[in-house]
Amino acid sequence: MTNNVKPRPDARAGAAHDGNGHPGLNDTLFARVLRALSGKRILTHILLIGFGFVMLYPVLWMISSSLKPEELIFREPGLWPSSFTFDNFGNGWDALRYPFSHYFLNSAIITGASIVGNLVACSLAAYAFARLEFPFKKFWFALMLGSIMLPLHVVIVPQYILFSDLGWINTFYPLIVPKFLATDAFFIFLMVQFIRTLPRELDEAAVIDGAGHWRIFTRIILPLSTPALATTAIFTFIWTWNDFLSQLIFLTNPDKFTVPVALRTFLDSSGESSWGPMFAISVLSLGPIFGFFLAGQKYLVRGIATTGLK
Repeated sequence: MTNNVKPRPDARAGAAHDGNGHPGLNDTLFARVLRALSGKRILTHILLIGFGFVMLYPVLWMISSSLKPEELIFREPGLWPSSFTFDNFGNGWDALRYPFSHYFLNSAIITGASIVGNLVACSLAAYAFARLEFPFKKFWFALMLGSIMLPLHVVIVPQYILFSDLGWINTFYPLIVPKFLATDAFFIFLMVQFIRTLPRELDEAAVIDGAGHWRIFTRIILPLSTPALATTAIFTFIWTWNDFLSQLIFLTNPDKFTVPVALRTFLDSSGESSWGPMFAISVLSLGPIFGFFLAGQKYLVRGIATTGLK
């Protein structure tokens, strides 16, 4: 007696087609993906990738040039070197009067002190504008915002005369002390906008418990302002580490040079420039910036999103 029961189709085969030969689950998902990525969306992604590559090309070319022998840097415009060498890193590290670790240390001192100064001074000024009442408050706030529009070149000469009279030229003081005087209006404005989003009921509850302004500031406002403080720290680090003009003007002694000023010494307008070592040290100088940015990226996004600076 023969068995007329047909074997059940394999489940894996049915993933592609069902028992009636129609497309199965995988085909349906594949079709949805194709529809989702079709037309304008594909074009948008292609354009974004293209613009991203254009923006990253100088950095990629610098990294590629740091790995090329110096005589091939401008002969081979491509990104993939025909010959690799790491001599540029060693030659660049010891090319100047001091090892480049000396200049990294100078930059770290100035940058670290600037971060502390901006966090302390700008947060205090922001608390005053956001929570306190004093005469001509709106006028001083508008004057503070107006200072953002002043370019550095307008104030650099008066600053140089002032710091020269104080005997601060060729020291780190002109680059650090102003940060403790709340001179960065952008960060004050950023923190004011963030503090204004915090409910005043918290302050009122603290006042009922007998807290003064200093205790409210240190126990309530500062802990809740972590995103704004992190944003201030990240921007201060990037701007101070990359600052060239101010450090070039106030620091003329090679012992006080920072990384951007020391990199300039690789370029000789009257002789031969050391392009390979300069590109190699430039790659190393980007490391702290990328590391600091990636470490605080989530706080940076939260800080900007909650202060209306989208």
